Amino acid sequence: MLIYYFMKLSDKDNKNNDLDRGVLLESKPKTKKPSMYNVLLLNDDYTPMEFVVLVLESVFNKKEEEATQIMLHVHKNGIGICGIFTYEVAESKCKTVMDLAKKHEHPLQCTMEKN
Repeated sequence: MLIYYFMKLSDKDNKNNDLDRGVLLESKPKTKKPSMYNVLLLNDDYTPMEFVVLVLESVFNKKEEEATQIMLHVHKNGIGICGIFTYEVAESKCKTVMDLAKKHEHPLQCTMEKN
């Protein structure tokens, strides 16, 4: 947003004394908040519950009680939100979860969606 201050120039040498000129006083760029993304865990019948809790604690910095609640929600409902992040952070967390699951030979799936 630009704010202009208009003033009349009174210059004896200038034939047009009523000429209006704008002087830029302040410039404020409009910044937009980044889009946020939900990171979701998907339930499967093979990944141990203990491993899901471990992932929630290590990747999403959840305390044991909250991690257990999220894991049970995912187990009962088939899907659950682990956290809400900017695109780059959400993408990184999903990749970390998928890499951990693959390393431990579990079929755990993690995805993200726009909030």
